[in-house]
Amino acid sequence: MSDKPMNVKTLSQPWYKEPWPWMLMAGPGLVIIAGVVTLWLAISSFDGVVEDDYYKQGLAVNQRIHRDKAAQELGLQAQILRSGKEIRVFLSAASAMPMPEQLVLRLSHPTRGGMDQTIQLTNAGQGFYSGTLENEVGGRWHVFLEDQELTWRLLGDWQLNADAPLQLLPHH
Repeated sequence: MSDKPMNVKTLSQPWYKEPWPWMLMAGPGLVIIAGVVTLWLAISSFDGVVEDDYYKQGLAVNQRIHRDKAAQELGLQAQILRSGKEIRVFLSAASAMPMPEQLVLRLSHPTRGGMDQTIQLTNAGQGFYSGTLENEVGGRWHVFLEDQELTWRLLGDWQLNADAPLQLLPHH
């Protein structure tokens, strides 16, 4: 062998001009960006789905079932109509019961508790009640109609974008 060094010409570039470091950093970089976006979405769109008093709500199930049975025994039915923010309810009963002076209509959004509304309905005579929504609503809602003494209730789901009235019957 010869003592002469090999004449190897190496082309060296700065690291940032090589593609491999960038490809290796792309994965962790995308994960960091996705984490920041997820955090931003979680903070900016809090929907309040989980109730704070879930244990108390669980204990109240028997009381709710009793109210549903009371509505069934009275033969209560209701039709709910909406025109803009105005709500009209027609309540009828199979038994000859006196109609309450006021009713409570609760609209509960399935996923966003902060949008829920409670509307006081006043008796307009002959089974008709009227009230006004706090805010415009659209989409699907859970509806609860009850007397102020909380002795009975009617419930159902309402697609508020539809023009058809909601028919509430006793829950079995």
